Amino acid sequence: MGTRTIRRTSVPLPSLDEPGLYLSHVTSLESSRGRVTEFHYGHADLRALDLADTHLIDGRITGLTTQRARLEKLRVDSVEFTSCDLSSLRWSDSKLSRAVFRDCKLMGATLEDITLDNVLFENCKLDYSTLTHVRATGPMIVSQCSLRETAFDASDLSAALFDDCDLRQAEFGRGKYRGLDLRGNNLSQLRGVASLKQVIIDQTQTLQLAEALATELDVTYGEDLDDK
Repeated sequence: MGTRTIRRTSVPLPSLDEPGLYLSHVTSLESSRGRVTEFHYGHADLRALDLADTHLIDGRITGLTTQRARLEKLRVDSVEFTSCDLSSLRWSDSKLSRAVFRDCKLMGATLEDITLDNVLFENCKLDYSTLTHVRATGPMIVSQCSLRETAFDASDLSAALFDDCDLRQAEFGRGKYRGLDLRGNNLSQLRGVASLKQVIIDQTQTLQLAEALATELDVTYGEDLDDK
């Protein structure tokens, strides 16, 4: 079983290459039993994907493209999403454990009431997304991702780590962020800085947060005033 580790945070990866585990190719993620196990679903170009009350276990989803996706009451355990385009995704009331999103586009996504436990986002685009009531109950790593103008609200990211991400105009609203590791990111254009109490940063990032706060407060610098 592989592990992705950045600083103090480690996320165990899905064990999909274990001896004796064979992933069967499937043509749909729907099942009359409500469970899809040991599967490989790939390279589908769908106009719409509507999936609810389904448990995905031990699988790979690769190259999936949708124009519209609605996911509700999903349980995802040990699943890899690779090179998927799920733009305009609406995902709610679900739990993800030991899941990986790699090279995926989730731009403009809305995630609500999602529980994340041992989840990795790597080289993904989540720009203009909204995450509400998202809870990282176990380690979560967001690495080399773009989150421009992404909004977090009423979320618990205490167990999360962001590394080398584009956080320009990302907004952190009310929520729990104690222990959130923001080292390795440029924080100068964040919004909602006052909400980020007790997060982890490097001393060199203090000036970045000060710059973000000054922008948020819309201050005027005396040097720019004409005192004549």
